[in-house]
Formats: sequence, structure tokens, C-alpha cells
Amino acid sequence: MKPRTAVALRAVRAGSSTLTEFGAGHTAGADFRLSPNRGVGVAVMRAGLQGRFATVAFAIALLAGPARPMVIALDLEAIAAALVQRMDLEEGERVLLIGVPGRFEILVPLLRSAITEAGGIDLGGINVIGEEPAAWTSEFTRRLRNRTAAEMIERLTEVDLAVMLPGATPAHAPYPVMQEVLRRGHGRTIHFHWSGAYDLNGRLLEDSPEIDSLYERVLLETDYAELAASQRRFEIALRGQVVRVTTPLGTDLRFQIGDRPVTRQDGDASARRAARAHVLIDREIELPAGAIRVAPIETTVEGIIAFPDSSWSGDRVEGLLMRIERGQVVSVDAKAGLSAVLDELRVAGAAGRSFREFALGLNPLLAIPQQDAPWIPYYGYGAGVVRLSLGDNSELGGAVTGGYVRWNFFPDATVHVGETIWVRQGKLIAH
Repeated sequence: MKPRTAVALRAVRAGSSTLTEFGAGHTAGADFRLSPNRGVGVAVMRAGLQGRFATVAFAIALLAGPARPMVIALDLEAIAAALVQRMDLEEGERVLLIGVPGRFEILVPLLRSAITEAGGIDLGGINVIGEEPAAWTSEFTRRLRNRTAAEMIERLTEVDLAVMLPGATPAHAPYPVMQEVLRRGHGRTIHFHWSGAYDLNGRLLEDSPEIDSLYERVLLETDYAELAASQRRFEIALRGQVVRVTTPLGTDLRFQIGDRPVTRQDGDASARRAARAHVLIDREIELPAGAIRVAPIETTVEGIIAFPDSSWSGDRVEGLLMRIERGQVVSVDAKAGLSAVLDELRVAGAAGRSFREFALGLNPLLAIPQQDAPWIPYYGYGAGVVRLSLGDNSELGGAVTGGYVRWNFFPDATVHVGETIWVRQGKLIAH
């Protein structure tokens, strides 16, 4: 059995301006403020490349009190091997690593070695917050220092595959620059965030040994062939059918996807898969893997979304109901916190009142753990978890722009595709 390496992770203090977590976005900078709610902040991010503003509308959980290190045993050699296996490198492909020292720092030299052994060309690692450790540097990374965004785009077009390691976020310049390279039809990225765990009300959870243990198991043990097959079956089922999503709280939403692209996050990070990309997120491969994502035809989205208790504008909101007509929010009501919802939607502009995306998790290893305090692993990529999102869906091939993105998780949904039930109260049904 391979030795397991102890990795020290440091939690962020409440009151810090450090941003540890973001979802998808188009940003080149970020501001951060704490709400009066203890330990909860809302990230407001500047979309520098597009000149837009984006509010990442999920709370960031921070520890109260001083930062505390946690020592977690992870098999980093096995993790590096699994990542390179998912790359499926062709001879001579050029690979760049992008991350933050101190968090999985030792993974970088392991990946560099494995990339070379697999026939790839190792370009080294970029530290997004400062100078690179000696074990990260290369001639390529030295030539990237102190470059403008335009110069970085030109340089990064030489990269066939970039890996976004834990700590790298859209607030760091290399991240949105690489996204711009992808939009121009070149290259691909692996998103290896090792984050994105939420409670059932959508509050981001702190790092923990439990989360690390699950993510490691999922990365190493997922049956990627079966996952890909199940996602293909679901995509085929979606075409030409009315999809209906209901929940015990009262959600009853219908839509059709028409010929919109369906992104299958099946863990395939090969050049062959990137060559078939239709939209930006087809070139962004998430590991751990598991969800399908699609922007429905906006004018077909009709019904009510009943939200679990959640945070809007940094405040708790209870009993929130939104009515959607032709893809637009036409009415909003809540038992408590209505003004916080209206404030967030006002700041978001037209995108905030637009339906963005339907996503369904299909990986059984990422299903919500059945325990006293259940939680949602990796952005809802587990079997049976539904995301009904608001905002900009241009990266999925949709018609809504504006930059704002809000993910909303529904762990107990039922999903009908035509007359067939695929998910019943949060449990995926085999097909």
C-alpha cells in the first residue's frame, strides 16, 4: 500500500478578506464584505474581461476565531495518478498547473513528474497569489510573470491543458485569462477545486476530514465508464420531452431543452472530448465528476420554485417562492427576508430575474451522505441532487447574459422526463 501524505490545511478566519471559494464566473477581481450575520459573507466579483459585474450568490462559511490547522491524510500519489489518467494525454501535449502554495502544494511536483511520464510536456506551476515555490517553476512560468491580460492570453494559447488546483479562483488573473483562451476554441482545463460542499440550505461548509475522505474516494473509485453511459442515457431521454421538477415544499417547474447543448461532466479530460466542445463549460472538466448541465430554452420555463431556507444578500430567507413565466421571474414572495431577496435581484439586474440552468447529479458515490447532519457534496454532483439556477447562462449556450449567477440546490426533488420518473424525492432511479 502506498504511503499516505499528511497535508496541512488552514481554515480562514472570520473577518478575513481572503476568498477561498467561488463557483463558475467570469471575473478578474473581487471585493469581499461580511454581513452582520456572524461568519457569513457575500462575494461581489468584477468581471474585468467583459466589463460586467457578477454577484456570486452563495454565502462563504468562515471560521469564527483564530485560524486552526487540520492535518488530513491523503494519498497524493494516487490522486496525482488519477488526475493524469483522466487527462488521457496525447504525446507532446503541454500542461500547466495553476494553484496556491500551502494547499496541496506537494501535489504539484507529483503531477509534474506524472505528466512527463505520460508523454506530456510539463510547463510547471503558477502561483496565483505570488512567487512560485522552487518546485513549481519552469522557463514557461518565469516568462508569464508581470504580463498584462492580453500578453497572458497570447502565452496561454500555447497550453493544451491547464489544471485549476485548490485555491485558484476566478478572482485570480490566470483563471479568467485561461477561460478566455477556452472561449476562443483552444485547450481545456481540469477544475480540481476540492471544495463545494454545502449544507442542505446552501451554506458553504468548512474543509473537514469527512469531506476530504469522500472526495478522495470518489476521485479514485468512480466507475467513469458507467457514469458516462448514465449521462448519455439521460441526455437522450431529455430531447424532445417536457421536463418537470417538483419538491415537497411546492416547486413545480416545467421546461424543454430543445437542441441546447448538454454538458456531461463525466470526468473525461481528453483532447478528443475537447474537440467536440460546443460551449465553454464543455472545455472545463470537473473532478470529482458527476453532473449533467443544460440551459433550457428560456421561453419554455414555466412554474414555481419553492426554495429551502437560504441566504440572500447575506441575510436568512425563509419560505421563498418565485413564479417563473417564459423564463422570467414575475413574482417573489417569502415568509421572512423578502427584502434581502429583492435587494439581491435589484443589484443583479435582468440576469437575476432570469432562469439559468438545470443540473442533475448522477454520481452515486457523491450522493448526499445518509447521517445525522446530511450535506451536499461537490456542488450537487451526487446522484439525485437537482440545481435550479438563476442568471447568466451564456457559458452553457443560453441567451441570458449579465454576469450574475446563483446556484440553488434541491436535495429532495422529483424529476419527470415526459412520463418517466428519473429522480424520486432526491433518489436517482436506475434506467
